[in-house]
Amino acid sequence: MISGASRGIGRAIAEELGRQGIAVSLAIRDPAMLPTEGFAPAGMMTFAYEATGRGSEQSSEQAWVEATMARFGRVDILVNAAGILRNVSLADGTEEDLDALLAINLKAPFRLIQAALPHLRTSGQGRVVNVASLSGKRVRNGNAGYQMSKFAMVALSHAVRQAAFADGVRSLALCPGYVATDMTVQAPLSQEEMTRPEDLARLVALIVQLPNTASISELAVNCAYEAMF
Repeated sequence: MISGASRGIGRAIAEELGRQGIAVSLAIRDPAMLPTEGFAPAGMMTFAYEATGRGSEQSSEQAWVEATMARFGRVDILVNAAGILRNVSLADGTEEDLDALLAINLKAPFRLIQAALPHLRTSGQGRVVNVASLSGKRVRNGNAGYQMSKFAMVALSHAVRQAAFADGVRSLALCPGYVATDMTVQAPLSQEEMTRPEDLARLVALIVQLPNTASISELAVNCAYEAMF
């Protein structure tokens, strides 16, 4: 199960896992951005997903998990890749923007994990990948709102490990710096200098297939030198 699979990091992870023979259940907002034929030979389904939490009485997250179980009969991997960027500093930015950041970057992954965790436990080798950020590990600019959402995402990832490690569930907080996606077109680096989504996808594909005895809880990936990362 991969959220944010229409584009960017989520799309790259979906493509890589599909190529490696893993059946994928893809959450997308825009049906027009469906993957091409042959995307995942082992099996693929898509689900119209709304991460804001608005919609029917049944959460989109619970409905997506149930649809995935109905199609494939199991959930082994959950990738939380859906996310947004809004500028919310201590001087500027609205509470509405802060609410949107927390709703999509944190609360939606929380609900997805809640819904999928029983099935991940049953797997005995369940894997959760939370796409956080180096902005969840240190503060380098004034976007406090985004940083708050990503620090919380890292905490959520460790909470999964604490709750379900004994059942074979392993959780990774993926913490990249600048990644060449449409979210970073206004960044101070050129996209040629940034990490490629495809390289993050290769790392994720390796980590989710490691045995339970080789657990990686955090992975910092940078395109530029930082003293601590």
